[in-house]
Amino acid sequence: MLGFFRIGLILISWGTVLFLPKKSFFKYLPVTLFSSIIILTEYLLGAPRNWWKAKGGIKTIANNGLTFTFGPYFIGCLWIFRLTYGRFWLYTLLNLILNYLLAYPLNTFFEKINLYKLNKIKPIHIFLLSLGYAFANYGFQLILDKNQPTEQKLHQTQKRT
Repeated sequence: MLGFFRIGLILISWGTVLFLPKKSFFKYLPVTLFSSIIILTEYLLGAPRNWWKAKGGIKTIANNGLTFTFGPYFIGCLWIFRLTYGRFWLYTLLNLILNYLLAYPLNTFFEKINLYKLNKIKPIHIFLLSLGYAFANYGFQLILDKNQPTEQKLHQTQKRT
């Protein structure tokens, strides 16, 4: 049953990519990969520290981590940047809402269906960590944009050569 749930999360998440403009996908892919590495690192650090537990042990935790990271989290990050980037207040508001939903009602649901059980951390920690990641992601994207050559600079460089 949980295997179908995981597969469903991935298929539904990736199914929405069909509606994401190709340009947006590639523009926000680096920040999404950066963020996914951070989330996977959290899973690697959290499992041996007993932040959460799952029936089936480390294998189940790894499956859950990969499912959430490369399913809803990965695609959600792309969509959030596509819909809000450049409007920090909207980005912050949307992340506050989504991180709250993850930390409280969704976390409760995931615990009820025995996907995992929080052990040494609480929902408030999930909320605060997620919010911290969101701000780190926004800063990372700002750095990427600052170092990205504009079309005007590219055009001038091409004229010189």
